[in-house]
Amino acid sequence: QQLLVESGGGLVQPGGSLRLSCAATGFILDYYVIGWFRQAPGKAREGVSCMSGRDGSTAYVDSVKGRFTISRDNAKNTVYLQMNSLKTEDTAVYYCALEFKGFVSTCFEGQRYDYWGQGTQVTVSS
Repeated sequence: QQLLVESGGGLVQPGGSLRLSCAATGFILDYYVIGWFRQAPGKAREGVSCMSGRDGSTAYVDSVKGRFTISRDNAKNTVYLQMNSLKTEDTAVYYCALEFKGFVSTCFEGQRYDYWGQGTQVTVSS
């Protein structure tokens, strides 16, 4: 069985925080680039952050630098996205995805990814 399941979304006020989780079943994450993407209504899918499962290198889209942090818990085979200082423009469905033997340098190109989770809704509103 190979499965990605996102969780942790919800409704928060501007300035608040959320931590998203991506539980990976049946994957050896060392062999993948792990990406977080988001899609707001009427907008294209956007890469948010990614990391190399092999060496831990990371990348962030400019709009979230200094606010979001991607991390991994090897024992739980789970990847996290800590989101702080949330803004209304962060509202979207957030997805995690895996690319086998991918590169961080191209990790915001969603068409490269082999596996996708079902998504979790993040709503930032006052």
